[in-house]
Amino acid sequence: MDIKETITVGGRPFTIEAGKFARQADGAVVLTHGDTVLLVTAVSERVKREGLDFFPLTVNYQEMTFAAGKIPGGFFKREGRPSERETLISRLIDRPIRPLFPEGYKNETQVIATVLSFDQENDPSVLGIAGASAALVISDIPFDGPIAAARVGRVNGEFVSFPTEDQLVESDIDLTVAGSRDAVLMVEAGANFASEDDMVEAILFGHKALQPLIDIQEKLAETLGVEKRVFE
Repeated sequence: MDIKETITVGGRPFTIEAGKFARQADGAVVLTHGDTVLLVTAVSERVKREGLDFFPLTVNYQEMTFAAGKIPGGFFKREGRPSERETLISRLIDRPIRPLFPEGYKNETQVIATVLSFDQENDPSVLGIAGASAALVISDIPFDGPIAAARVGRVNGEFVSFPTEDQLVESDIDLTVAGSRDAVLMVEAGANFASEDDMVEAILFGHKALQPLIDIQEKLAETLGVEKRVFE
């Protein structure tokens, strides 16, 4: 069943689509913001991996060169090892979702976010967090979501949610906040001599801005009605 939900985020259309792509995955969504497109899939083993004292979660964020209309030149005609940016964004996605799996869950789990198109304006990294949450929420994998993330900038003294690349050049704050309906789960930020009060205000602004992304995930999960697998 192909389901599509659309809202407006940062003044631009934002769409989550499920049921059409990667149907062998436990959960899969395609997110579109402007002309930036991500495919995020989630898969988890049915049986526990014995002998582990940690949760074997792997998160891979990958930016395909064709997403920007390029083909690698030289001897290698395909993507190689993850870049530093891809590794950092993989960790950015991992940090807010990892604590939301049940305690003692040791089933091998993979979340893969692939950038299919990048329009040079809408940042795909925060979409990766919302996409990872959405893929897990609509699957039968036990997960205490949904969550989402927002990027916040400040241009001419005014906070801007989901700023474009051009707006970030003029911004004196660059903050990414991930959160649930009523809590902040992760903050990563940089600023040009911003006060502590300004940063707190930016975090609260970002937490409010991400709420529509939680709404759309809940609506998607309700429509699909997938029952979560039993875990004790």
